[in-house]
Amino acid sequence: MTYICSIGTSIPEYNLTQTEIQTFIKEIFPRPAREVNRLLPVFDHAAVKNRQFVVEQSWFANEHSFQERNDIYQTKAIKHGVEAIDHCLSNQDFLSHPIPYDAIDVIIFVSSTGIATPSLDAYLLNERNFRDDVIRMPLWGLGCAGGASGLARAHDWLSSNREGSVLVVSVELCSLAFQKNDDKKSNFIGSALFGDGTAAGLLLGDKSPYLKERRRTSPKVHQTSTRLKKDALNVMGWAITDNGFEVIFAKSIPSLVKEFWREHTLTFFKQIDWSVEDISCYIAHPGGKKVLEAMEEVLDITKTQLHYSYKILSDHGNMSSVTVFYILNAWMKENMKQGEKSILSALGPGFSSELISLEWS
Repeated sequence: MTYICSIGTSIPEYNLTQTEIQTFIKEIFPRPAREVNRLLPVFDHAAVKNRQFVVEQSWFANEHSFQERNDIYQTKAIKHGVEAIDHCLSNQDFLSHPIPYDAIDVIIFVSSTGIATPSLDAYLLNERNFRDDVIRMPLWGLGCAGGASGLARAHDWLSSNREGSVLVVSVELCSLAFQKNDDKKSNFIGSALFGDGTAAGLLLGDKSPYLKERRRTSPKVHQTSTRLKKDALNVMGWAITDNGFEVIFAKSIPSLVKEFWREHTLTFFKQIDWSVEDISCYIAHPGGKKVLEAMEEVLDITKTQLHYSYKILSDHGNMSSVTVFYILNAWMKENMKQGEKSILSALGPGFSSELISLEWS
């Protein structure tokens, strides 16, 4: 068994309201004013109120090379990655005493918004007193599904190393991908939805000596499942150009939730012998408001069961793979009852679906 024992976050420096971003985008977006005005309601319907970024507003008005964007990514990802790790390993909401850096056996680094070789987990390991034999597992290109996938891979390793400790670190700086001169509708939609964020999660095996440091009920991983829909490579992802990453965001995503995600989820319920009625809450990555509404429809569940998916979307926007950690963090503070059950889910490029069943213990 695997326990998710602590979450840490690092909030980017600059907060912008949706109204501020909407007004600014109207001024700089490279489309005729009539077309821009027709698209502006996207901001009003996104269910986003605030977002945080690692660059200030004026940065978006200028052109930037791929190298400049990636240099900022590396600098900021290391800074916020370290802050999230520090918070996770000493978070008094979840831990009685800090977990020492040298207790970590594996670090899984998840990101899709910048590149580095060596991967950034190597830089993070150099910033703190981690052991030099830590197993490194960088995961790149999984997009919004990456956080759930990182947690699942941590569970895989801990299932065979039950005394072990795994740190999953997710950094997504979506703002650095904004292309000032990209006039595609997907870029406009992305500007209404995506934000920056960083989080870290501590997972322990069921024989870890550090389990005694838990201060409250925590989610225990029950089972995991992954699914890839063939011939759906252009649903979401990046088009990598000379200027950097250009967002791909198809309007078919909500309909895929109603078909592909529904089939995956109901099949998963059968495999683990759970039912929809068993689930207290869903730790669902909010690809957007329409995605959450599609989830409610296909499973006949309530907004209350998705409460923190909506709240995190409103307060931070879609932070790609990081988002599930913020949602999980919020539910973990709720002091869930022993034996309550949850489903953690996320959709990503490919088109892919990740599911994790959790039991609070």
